[in-house]
Amino acid sequence: MIATLIILGIVLVLILWAIGIYNRLINLRNQVKNAWSQIDVQLQRRYDLIPNLIETVKGYMSYERGTLEAVVNARSNAVAAREDLEKSGGPTGGSLKNLLGAEVALKGAVANLFALAENYPQLRASENMKTLQEELSSTENRIAFARQAYNDQVMSYNTSQQVFPATLVASAFGHHPVDFYEVADVEAKKAVKVSF
Repeated sequence: MIATLIILGIVLVLILWAIGIYNRLINLRNQVKNAWSQIDVQLQRRYDLIPNLIETVKGYMSYERGTLEAVVNARSNAVAAREDLEKSGGPTGGSLKNLLGAEVALKGAVANLFALAENYPQLRASENMKTLQEELSSTENRIAFARQAYNDQVMSYNTSQQVFPATLVASAFGHHPVDFYEVADVEAKKAVKVSF
């Protein structure tokens, strides 16, 4: 009788321990999803600002059609990569890399547009242009902060899965490491070069 109670007590402790680990991993996974959604909100903000930027610049930079088209195409590619990522169920290895590549291209195209805008004094003096530049700069900062928060949550989630004894429970309940939001391409990490 006492031996049965001891065995039941041990089993109960093990079950409670597994439930505790499981609940912690669910909490961390939800924090990763929340952090990703913060990045997603800021990316959408950037995508929404770019058409306004194009419309503002169009009248002044009529001879720079190629630059404007490059920004529009880069935005379209970034939006498509973001939609593919959402369809795949969130940031996974392949979909996240596609989005990162599209984001690097978009950032470069917008930087080229701003560099060309320097050649148009009336455009630089435009209140709309100044406002849009400030909004895009603010958005870039927000994306950077959201990306840092996301990576912090990913590190915490991945670490919690990999430490013993949680590693025994994590894989049994379908928890797998999540990819960081980082640029793997060495060239993409360099400053954008603008040439005319």
